Amino acid sequence: MAVSASPPTAESGPSGAARDWSAPYLVDLGLVLGVFARGALDPAVAVDATGGHWRTVRTPDGPATLHLTTTPDPAAGRSVVHAQGWGPGCLWALDRLPSLLGDGDDPAGFPADRLPAHLAKGWSQLQGHWRMPRSQRVVEALVAAVLEQKVTGLEARRSWAALLRDVGTPAPGPTPRPMHVFPEPEAIVRVPSWQWHRWGVQPAQSATIIRAMRVAGRLEQCSALPIADARRRLGAVDGVGPWTVAEVSSRALGDADAVSVGDYHLAGHVVFAFTGSRDGDDQQMEELLEPFAGHRHRVQRLVEVFGPHRPARGPRATITDHRGR
Repeated sequence: MAVSASPPTAESGPSGAARDWSAPYLVDLGLVLGVFARGALDPAVAVDATGGHWRTVRTPDGPATLHLTTTPDPAAGRSVVHAQGWGPGCLWALDRLPSLLGDGDDPAGFPADRLPAHLAKGWSQLQGHWRMPRSQRVVEALVAAVLEQKVTGLEARRSWAALLRDVGTPAPGPTPRPMHVFPEPEAIVRVPSWQWHRWGVQPAQSATIIRAMRVAGRLEQCSALPIADARRRLGAVDGVGPWTVAEVSSRALGDADAVSVGDYHLAGHVVFAFTGSRDGDDQQMEELLEPFAGHRHRVQRLVEVFGPHRPARGPRATITDHRGR
């Protein structure tokens, strides 16, 4: 895909480094980057009062903070993304900005004509300014996904925020609120069991995370592997099943075919969106998504954004806080 971009340029002083990237589509930062946010108080993500998006990342060169804004050109169907970076890893992050915002994604061939009418309408709104992101930060995505295994979203967001605040690095740059960078794998391995408990993380989750951190280098290499090979390598970690692999590959690897099979809500929402049935399961979801092979995550994202979602049948689950016990 041909793009016009200025390379990252190092600058002296507190301004760090900057680049402008001419994206060949209209970039909606909220849609593209929203999948990385773990709640409104995620220490690694923020949106400021002007609509600028802030993101922290631990790169091979060290921690970095990015601030992103866009200048859209609707008539031409493209945007200029303005990026400012701080920290020792900012040049690495700025160099990979197009990948992060979906430049490597190709939605050509997506069979939108197979969608129900309401989802087809959503696709017509989405396709011009959304692409699959590819963060290339496999370990970060894996830890976030493992923290979400078999718990409520609130519990997972709480644990993620605590991990970054207590073990992560303060974010470089003039962030709009205190932000933190994902910890070094070695620091996560050293976290004692009582600390995981205090963060509300179950023993099975923390054990999986520690196993993964001990092979973090090999896991990060997944970003350079073919998707099928990367999935197998991720799934070889004890405690990382198909749901977790899909959650990681969709965010870190730009996997447009990832489907989060085993999700507590997704199958019900997909089946309801396609058929109106409230009794959907994973098998039905997979059958409905089969015609979209190669692009099944696009359908998942459409359902997440546009619904309709299956109506709830009972009261919300009661969340027991075990952290102080």
